[in-house]
Amino acid sequence: MTNLNRNLLSLLANGEFHSGSQLADALALSRTAINNHIKQLQEMGVDIYSVKGKGYRLAAPMDLLDKDLIGPIPRGTLFVLEDVDSTNEYLLSKIGTLATGDCCLAEYQTQGRGRRGRQWVSPYGSAIYLSMYWQLGSGIAQTAGMSLAVGVALAEALDNLGHQQVSLKWPNDLLIGGRKLGGILIEMRGQFGEAADMVIGVGINVQLPEQQNIDQPWINLNSQGGVVNRNALASELIKVLQAALSQFEHQGLTPFLSRWDRFDRYRGKEVALTMGDKQVVGVCEGIDETGALKLKTDVGIELYNGGEVSLRPA
Repeated sequence: MTNLNRNLLSLLANGEFHSGSQLADALALSRTAINNHIKQLQEMGVDIYSVKGKGYRLAAPMDLLDKDLIGPIPRGTLFVLEDVDSTNEYLLSKIGTLATGDCCLAEYQTQGRGRRGRQWVSPYGSAIYLSMYWQLGSGIAQTAGMSLAVGVALAEALDNLGHQQVSLKWPNDLLIGGRKLGGILIEMRGQFGEAADMVIGVGINVQLPEQQNIDQPWINLNSQGGVVNRNALASELIKVLQAALSQFEHQGLTPFLSRWDRFDRYRGKEVALTMGDKQVVGVCEGIDETGALKLKTDVGIELYNGGEVSLRPA
């Protein structure tokens, strides 16, 4: 994003109407130039509309990320970027120069990604796009269940901020009322016998514009009432996630099992687990100490390490 676009967005951030002439005067531009910059912001996913005789306004007020407002993080360095291909890729490209706990936040991702190569829709200023670097000294064998520990940490951080309706869907989705609020993507570099370099990516919808090309039901955090301050949210997520990763590094998944149960959306319910062309139906009984999904089927408790789980129709 150019400095002019950032300055224009800062003027619009309060969610009030601003006439084209007011914006032009403030930025020393022509009204035609203002209109062109508005279009550029809209192409980045910023929800701006205009009303004849009133001017331009955002669909909702926007709090831009501010490193000073997020505050010092407990561990590592915080990078706050305007735009990036992907926050995960940004940290992956810097492995070898990073310290455990280093974090990257961005307003906008041009190539955000989720599990299995899916696109992660990333309009400007509408969500939390966060990645964190963590090195596990014991290597790849220590990573089992890490995404579930991360999910617990995120749910607890949101709960701390009053968002008590958040639940978890195995293995790495955050939900509200069965609709997707956020997700986790963990990427790893390393070989057996060496330390594992982990990059933990987190995306949480805060105020995505309504028209998004998302292939499943989704929800915004601010749809639950109240105003979500993204800087306060980012600060809490980083603090709680770093504490959880430190605990996971030293104790594994065991301390997180009962905490997962608290947020487990599907525990005690009949679900279908789809693995390619195969589908298994059973009652969800939570997770084991490795992070495997426990399903109670006709043959007893079975453990699964992959697949897509969904509720069976009542």
